[in-house]
Amino acid sequence: MADIDSHDNGQSSEELPEAVVDEAERLTRLARRATDDDETALYRRERDRLLEEYGFAPRFREDDDTLVCYPSEWIEDGTAQIDRIEETGRASEIPLSGPGDPDRYDEVETHNAEIVEAVAEEYGPIHGANVRAFADFMGNHYVKQVERATADEISEFRGEYFPRNAWPSDEQRDRIAQSLAYVFEVADASLPPGTQLSRESK
Repeated sequence: MADIDSHDNGQSSEELPEAVVDEAERLTRLARRATDDDETALYRRERDRLLEEYGFAPRFREDDDTLVCYPSEWIEDGTAQIDRIEETGRASEIPLSGPGDPDRYDEVETHNAEIVEAVAEEYGPIHGANVRAFADFMGNHYVKQVERATADEISEFRGEYFPRNAWPSDEQRDRIAQSLAYVFEVADASLPPGTQLSRESK
């Protein structure tokens, strides 16, 4: 995440880092898709705590299905106070409809789960677990089929998401590049231009 000048007392004169906006969106989508009330509340609390660390608060705008992250000092009794808004660019608006809506997510997840299963059946559970982590990343962050990942998205997954969020074993780490190669092999797709994957043993 980008550095923030100050988190003291929940105040900051900065905009939200892009990584925080992305994580707030991911947690909001997970909350919306959750089928258990406790799970929904857990995702929302995690999102709210994350935003609070940076001096922001989430509000949902129903008319265009958008999550808006406002600086906390703009909010009073749950409502943004227009007279307190000095730098409108500090707020972050996250559309929740369109390409990333829940219906689209379900379609993508069904497809990606089939790729995960195919890799696991053909190449074993270690590669299956790695591809499952990649499917979670592509679904939650980009709502995309795994074989449509760009070189930058693959790099982000390997460098940031996989080591921090997948809790991989040493064996999984050793085989992640090969696992990703199997994704494109099973999907009968080509690696995106600029992708560099080393080859490990099976």
